[in-house]
Amino acid sequence: MSESEASLSGDDAAAVERLRAYVRINTAPPSADYAGAVALLSASLASFGIASRVLTLPSGLPVLLATVEGLEPSLPSVLLNSHTDVVPVQRECWSCDPFAAEERDGKIFGRGTQDMKSCGIQQLEAVGRLVRSGVRLRRTVHLSFVPDEELGGKRGMKQLLETDDWRALNVGVALDEGLANPADAYTLFYGERAPWWVRVHATGNVGHGSRFIEGTALQKLHDVCAKFLAFRKQQKALLDDSHGCKTLGDVTTVNLTNIEGGIGGQPNVIPGFAHATFDIRIAPTVDLALFEKQLDEWCAVDGVRYEFLQKLPSHNISTIDANDKWWSALLGVFQKIGVKIEPEIFPAATDSRFIRAREIPCYGFSPIKNSPILLHDHNEFVFRDDFVRGIGVMQALVQALANVE
Repeated sequence: MSESEASLSGDDAAAVERLRAYVRINTAPPSADYAGAVALLSASLASFGIASRVLTLPSGLPVLLATVEGLEPSLPSVLLNSHTDVVPVQRECWSCDPFAAEERDGKIFGRGTQDMKSCGIQQLEAVGRLVRSGVRLRRTVHLSFVPDEELGGKRGMKQLLETDDWRALNVGVALDEGLANPADAYTLFYGERAPWWVRVHATGNVGHGSRFIEGTALQKLHDVCAKFLAFRKQQKALLDDSHGCKTLGDVTTVNLTNIEGGIGGQPNVIPGFAHATFDIRIAPTVDLALFEKQLDEWCAVDGVRYEFLQKLPSHNISTIDANDKWWSALLGVFQKIGVKIEPEIFPAATDSRFIRAREIPCYGFSPIKNSPILLHDHNEFVFRDDFVRGIGVMQALVQALANVE
């Protein structure tokens, strides 16, 4: 036990060590150690007397499911979802081993400490401590640990939702991942932007690089890209407008992520084809049909076409109406503990979108405040004391949701 851990209670010290052990399991694709993660989580649940089971999806990837039955099991249940995978690392950019879970200066470093292994352990600890203390909840509570979220969730959560095992869970409301808040407040996400990944293809005239050849593939692609990026500039201006009070989730982002063209790197050959890829995240206030029509107009050039690499067909938002029973229960917890919450649209994509698409309210929440947002960043860390404090917050949320009448 490290010197910094010595000041913690037995339960909290054990939770910290459980998180560190989880971070040490490298679950970054393409060789994610899902088996190791499932074994650790299953053993952790068993230590609280909670049985779990492994479901193998058609993708061959494992989902770990655990259930604590409520006093009224026929009621729609509460789901706590987290993903087991993390994004790859550039080890040379880290000041420590990203999979050593090093603890120093009150911080636990490692890939996944924010996104989202800390939250997964907090969910597990919250439910486990309620069970161990003998608390009986009105509604059944499920925990799900799913793979593949960082690669889009198509081989993870999306497949889970098609199974009889999912239907048997009878989920009424779910909590999934959120983001850290740099201020002394928690962020609660009730929706997210629609991720559209668009690949633009252009073909054109070819020839020698010494001539003025018109209608080349790269000229066409340049003109189309300029339209995408002009729209990007407009959206960035809306975000930067100090009077607009907008967050990143309120605007549509467009990023050019890849350009391809040329013949074997030959500088004096004008190629007949070129491609560009854009990552677009569309705000919930945008009409998706109109936005697609805008894409048609931008690409209405002879020899240009586009395809979708990913396209969420609709926006799904969970209510933040104060009269809603689930939202009211969440609000009550934060009011009781005296912490401000900031409801927002999640700027990226999570497994929440698949759950919301089933018309199940889902809220993204990671109990991390007074901390920089470090998901996918080098030297990712979570403050140890913030992690421990978040277990109590998560426990209160589980109790509140599971006791909704």
